[in-house]
Amino acid sequence: MSVAIITGGGSGIGKNVAIGLSQAGYSVVLAGRRQDALDTVVGLIESEGGSALAVQTDVSNEADVASLFAKTIERFGRVDLLFNNAGAFGVAALLEDLKFEDWKAVVDVNLTGAFLCTQAAFRAMKDQQPMGGRIINNGSISAHVPRPNSAAYTATKHAITGLTKSTALDGRKYDIACGQIDIGNASTDMTSNMTKGVPQADGSMSVEPTMDVSNVVDAVLYMASLPPNANVLSMTVMTTKMPFVGRG
Repeated sequence: MSVAIITGGGSGIGKNVAIGLSQAGYSVVLAGRRQDALDTVVGLIESEGGSALAVQTDVSNEADVASLFAKTIERFGRVDLLFNNAGAFGVAALLEDLKFEDWKAVVDVNLTGAFLCTQAAFRAMKDQQPMGGRIINNGSISAHVPRPNSAAYTATKHAITGLTKSTALDGRKYDIACGQIDIGNASTDMTSNMTKGVPQADGSMSVEPTMDVSNVVDAVLYMASLPPNANVLSMTVMTTKMPFVGRG
Protein backbone atom coordinates (compact mmCIF):
# COMPACT_ATOMS: atom_id res chain seq x y z
CA MET A 1 0.00 0.00 0.00
CA SER A 2 1.29 3.48 -0.91
CA VAL A 3 1.86 6.01 1.85
CA ALA A 4 1.05 9.73 1.66
CA ILE A 5 1.89 12.62 3.99
CA ILE A 6 -0.48 15.59 3.85
CA THR A 7 0.50 18.78 5.64
CA GLY A 8 -2.29 21.07 6.75
CA GLY A 9 -4.36 17.90 6.90
CA GLY A 10 -6.81 18.89 9.61
CA SER A 11 -9.12 21.08 7.56
CA GLY A 12 -9.97 22.49 4.15
CA ILE A 13 -8.18 21.17 1.09
CA GLY A 14 -5.78 19.03 3.12
CA LYS A 15 -8.60 17.22 4.92
CA ASN A 16 -10.48 16.53 1.70
CA VAL A 17 -7.38 15.38 -0.17
CA ALA A 18 -6.45 13.07 2.71
CA ILE A 19 -9.89 11.44 2.62
CA GLY A 20 -9.70 11.14 -1.17
CA LEU A 21 -6.25 9.53 -1.06
CA SER A 22 -7.44 7.09 1.59
CA GLN A 23 -10.41 6.13 -0.56
CA ALA A 24 -7.96 5.57 -3.42
CA GLY A 25 -6.04 3.07 -1.29
CA TYR A 26 -3.33 5.14 0.36
CA SER A 27 -2.31 4.97 3.98
CA VAL A 28 -2.31 8.62 4.99
CA VAL A 29 -0.39 10.64 7.55
CA LEU A 30 -1.96 13.93 8.56
CA ALA A 31 0.27 16.75 9.77
CA GLY A 32 -0.96 19.99 11.32
CA ARG A 33 -0.84 22.16 14.39
CA ARG A 34 -4.21 21.18 15.88
CA GLN A 35 -4.20 17.62 17.21
CA ASP A 36 -7.96 17.59 17.76
CA ALA A 37 -8.66 18.49 14.13
CA LEU A 38 -6.21 15.84 12.89
CA ASP A 39 -7.77 13.21 15.14
CA THR A 40 -11.22 14.03 13.77
CA VAL A 41 -10.05 13.40 10.21
CA VAL A 42 -8.31 10.17 11.24
CA GLY A 43 -11.59 9.05 12.79
CA LEU A 44 -13.45 9.73 9.55
CA ILE A 45 -10.90 7.78 7.53
CA GLU A 46 -10.79 4.83 9.91
CA SER A 47 -14.60 4.68 10.01
CA GLU A 48 -14.43 3.93 6.27
CA GLY A 49 -11.83 1.21 6.78
CA GLY A 50 -8.82 3.35 5.90
CA SER A 51 -5.46 3.55 7.64
CA ALA A 52 -4.34 6.92 8.99
CA LEU A 53 -1.95 8.52 11.46
CA ALA A 54 -2.11 12.01 12.98
CA VAL A 55 1.15 13.78 13.87
CA GLN A 56 0.96 17.23 15.43
CA THR A 57 3.47 19.25 13.42
CA ASP A 58 4.63 22.81 12.97
CA VAL A 59 6.09 22.58 9.48
CA SER A 60 8.28 25.62 10.12
CA ASN A 61 10.05 23.70 12.89
CA GLU A 62 12.84 21.43 11.65
CA ALA A 63 12.60 19.06 14.60
CA ASP A 64 8.85 18.69 14.14
CA VAL A 65 9.30 17.84 10.46
CA ALA A 66 11.98 15.27 11.25
CA SER A 67 9.65 13.69 13.81
CA LEU A 68 6.79 13.62 11.28
CA PHE A 69 8.81 11.63 8.77
CA ALA A 70 10.35 9.37 11.41
CA LYS A 71 6.90 8.47 12.77
CA THR A 72 5.60 7.87 9.25
CA ILE A 73 8.42 5.47 8.41
CA GLU A 74 8.13 3.76 11.81
CA ARG A 75 4.41 3.13 11.22
CA PHE A 76 4.25 2.50 7.48
CA GLY A 77 7.83 1.83 6.35
CA ARG A 78 8.12 4.36 3.52
CA VAL A 79 6.88 7.62 1.97
CA ASP A 80 5.47 7.56 -1.55
CA LEU A 81 3.72 10.92 -1.73
CA LEU A 82 4.09 14.28 0.00
CA PHE A 83 1.37 16.90 -0.45
CA ASN A 84 2.87 20.21 0.70
CA ASN A 85 -0.41 21.87 1.54
CA ALA A 86 0.10 23.73 4.83
CA GLY A 87 -0.25 27.45 4.33
CA ALA A 88 -1.11 30.75 5.96
CA PHE A 89 -2.72 33.79 4.34
CA GLY A 90 -1.43 36.20 6.95
CA VAL A 91 -2.88 39.63 7.60
CA ALA A 92 -4.03 41.91 4.79
CA ALA A 93 -1.96 45.08 5.00
CA LEU A 94 -0.54 47.85 2.88
CA LEU A 95 2.94 46.75 1.84
CA GLU A 96 4.53 49.69 3.62
CA ASP A 97 2.65 48.86 6.83
CA LEU A 98 3.23 45.10 6.89
CA LYS A 99 4.96 44.21 10.16
CA PHE A 100 8.11 42.13 9.94
CA GLU A 101 6.72 39.50 12.32
CA ASP A 102 3.63 39.12 10.11
CA TRP A 103 5.81 38.78 7.01
CA LYS A 104 8.02 36.20 8.73
CA ALA A 105 5.06 34.15 10.00
CA VAL A 106 3.81 33.63 6.44
CA VAL A 107 7.25 32.92 4.99
CA ASP A 108 8.03 30.43 7.78
CA VAL A 109 4.95 28.32 7.06
CA ASN A 110 4.42 28.69 3.33
CA LEU A 111 8.00 28.58 2.10
CA THR A 112 10.31 27.31 4.82
CA GLY A 113 7.76 24.68 5.82
CA ALA A 114 7.48 23.39 2.26
CA PHE A 115 11.29 23.31 1.95
CA LEU A 116 11.78 21.42 5.21
CA CYS A 117 9.17 18.82 4.26
CA THR A 118 10.62 18.48 0.77
CA GLN A 119 14.10 18.00 2.19
CA ALA A 120 12.86 15.32 4.60
CA ALA A 121 10.97 13.63 1.77
CA PHE A 122 14.14 13.52 -0.36
CA ARG A 123 16.06 11.87 2.46
CA ALA A 124 13.33 9.24 2.90
CA MET A 125 12.59 8.61 -0.78
CA LYS A 126 16.20 8.26 -1.93
CA ASP A 127 16.94 5.61 0.70
CA GLN A 128 13.84 3.42 0.38
CA GLN A 129 13.28 0.44 -1.90
CA PRO A 130 11.98 0.88 -4.46
CA MET A 131 13.58 4.30 -4.53
CA GLY A 132 11.61 7.41 -5.38
CA GLY A 133 8.24 9.03 -4.87
CA ARG A 134 6.22 12.12 -5.71
CA ILE A 135 5.85 15.59 -4.20
CA ILE A 136 2.88 17.82 -4.98
CA ASN A 137 3.05 21.45 -3.89
CA ASN A 138 -0.08 23.49 -3.27
CA GLY A 139 0.66 26.75 -5.03
CA SER A 140 -2.15 29.20 -5.67
CA ILE A 141 -3.52 31.56 -8.27
CA SER A 142 -1.31 33.94 -6.26
CA ALA A 143 1.68 32.10 -7.71
CA HIS A 144 0.76 33.98 -10.91
CA VAL A 145 -1.04 37.19 -9.90
CA PRO A 146 -1.50 38.92 -6.53
CA ARG A 147 -4.52 40.09 -4.67
CA PRO A 148 -4.28 43.58 -3.17
CA ASN A 149 -2.35 43.91 0.09
CA SER A 150 -0.95 40.37 0.04
CA ALA A 151 2.80 40.86 -0.38
CA ALA A 152 3.88 38.05 1.96
CA TYR A 153 1.43 35.44 0.69
CA THR A 154 2.04 36.28 -2.96
CA ALA A 155 5.82 36.30 -2.55
CA THR A 156 5.80 32.86 -0.94
CA LYS A 157 3.54 31.38 -3.60
CA HIS A 158 5.75 32.70 -6.38
CA ALA A 159 8.67 31.14 -4.47
CA ILE A 160 6.86 27.81 -4.32
CA THR A 161 6.96 27.73 -8.12
CA GLY A 162 10.75 28.03 -7.96
CA LEU A 163 10.94 25.36 -5.29
CA THR A 164 8.76 23.07 -7.41
CA LYS A 165 11.03 23.42 -10.42
CA SER A 166 14.20 22.95 -8.39
CA THR A 167 12.68 19.90 -6.72
CA ALA A 168 11.65 18.42 -10.07
CA LEU A 169 15.19 18.89 -11.39
CA ASP A 170 17.11 17.77 -8.31
CA GLY A 171 14.78 14.82 -7.76
CA ARG A 172 15.39 13.22 -11.15
CA LYS A 173 18.39 11.21 -10.02
CA TYR A 174 16.33 9.72 -7.17
CA ASP A 175 13.18 9.02 -9.25
CA ILE A 176 11.36 11.76 -7.33
CA ALA A 177 8.76 13.64 -9.38
CA CYS A 178 7.47 17.04 -8.30
CA GLY A 179 4.53 19.09 -9.55
CA GLN A 180 2.45 22.06 -8.46
CA ILE A 181 -1.29 22.58 -8.32
CA ASP A 182 -2.51 26.18 -8.38
CA ILE A 183 -6.02 26.43 -6.96
CA GLY A 184 -8.52 29.21 -7.49
CA ASN A 185 -11.52 29.61 -5.16
CA ALA A 186 -12.19 26.08 -3.97
CA SER A 187 -15.10 26.13 -1.54
CA THR A 188 -13.85 25.47 2.01
CA ASP A 189 -14.23 27.16 5.39
CA MET A 190 -11.13 29.21 4.56
CA THR A 191 -12.75 30.72 1.44
CA SER A 192 -16.19 31.43 2.91
CA ASN A 193 -15.50 35.17 2.62
CA MET A 194 -15.66 34.85 -1.18
CA THR A 195 -19.44 34.82 -0.89
CA LYS A 196 -19.34 38.14 0.99
CA GLY A 197 -17.01 40.01 -1.34
CA VAL A 198 -13.23 40.27 -1.61
CA PRO A 199 -10.99 43.22 -2.59
CA GLN A 200 -10.30 43.67 -6.29
CA ALA A 201 -7.40 45.43 -7.99
CA ASP A 202 -9.53 48.50 -8.79
CA GLY A 203 -10.36 49.00 -5.13
CA SER A 204 -13.86 47.56 -5.31
CA MET A 205 -15.31 44.65 -3.36
CA SER A 206 -16.82 41.84 -5.40
CA VAL A 207 -18.34 38.45 -4.71
CA GLU A 208 -16.33 35.76 -6.49
CA PRO A 209 -17.63 32.38 -7.61
CA THR A 210 -16.34 29.22 -5.95
CA MET A 211 -16.13 25.57 -6.97
CA ASP A 212 -16.57 22.37 -5.04
CA VAL A 213 -13.39 21.19 -3.34
CA SER A 214 -13.92 17.75 -4.91
CA ASN A 215 -12.49 19.19 -8.13
CA VAL A 216 -9.22 19.80 -6.32
CA VAL A 217 -9.25 16.31 -4.83
CA ASP A 218 -9.77 14.79 -8.28
CA ALA A 219 -6.87 16.82 -9.68
CA VAL A 220 -4.48 15.81 -6.91
CA LEU A 221 -5.52 12.17 -7.29
CA TYR A 222 -4.77 12.37 -11.01
CA MET A 223 -1.32 13.84 -10.38
CA ALA A 224 -0.64 11.18 -7.75
CA SER A 225 -1.83 8.35 -10.00
CA LEU A 226 0.76 8.88 -12.71
CA PRO A 227 3.55 6.31 -13.16
CA PRO A 228 7.05 7.28 -12.02
CA ASN A 229 8.11 8.24 -15.55
CA ALA A 230 5.32 10.84 -15.96
CA ASN A 231 4.68 14.10 -14.16
CA VAL A 232 2.33 17.07 -14.15
CA LEU A 233 4.74 19.93 -13.53
CA SER A 234 2.02 22.55 -13.25
CA MET A 235 -1.77 22.48 -13.14
CA THR A 236 -4.26 25.29 -12.55
CA VAL A 237 -7.69 24.31 -11.24
CA MET A 238 -10.12 27.17 -10.72
CA THR A 239 -13.73 28.15 -11.02
CA THR A 240 -14.54 28.97 -14.64
CA LYS A 241 -15.72 32.50 -13.98
CA MET A 242 -12.96 33.52 -11.58
CA PRO A 243 -11.54 36.96 -12.48
CA PHE A 244 -8.07 35.59 -13.21
CA VAL A 245 -7.79 35.71 -17.01
CA GLY A 246 -8.57 39.13 -18.44
CA ARG A 247 -9.08 42.50 -16.84
CA GLY A 248 -10.99 41.54 -13.72
